[in-house]
Amino acid sequence: MSLTNKQNKYLRGLSHDLKPVVMIGNSGVTEGVLNELEARLAHHELIKVRISGVDRDERRQMAENLCKESNSELVNTIGHIAVLYRQAKEPIIKLPR
Repeated sequence: MSLTNKQNKYLRGLSHDLKPVVMIGNSGVTEGVLNELEARLAHHELIKVRISGVDRDERRQMAENLCKESNSELVNTIGHIAVLYRQAKEPIIKLPR
């Protein structure tokens, strides 16, 4: 599923008040991180992930890899924070068309 610009903007607005629920440290992306990411996306649909310990290009690459592994969409990245979205089987968030 690819997000339109309007949907992406809507999700960025919803993400402002969210706190990071998945943290990635110096160990990088581990099996535990992927399991936690799956659980959080299934429950919340829209989450923030804090990526620490690497430079900007590596953070962007890591965020894109997380999306690929979790079958989610990268909504936004700001500093050490990446916002991910994956629609649930029974959607909580109603996306605009």
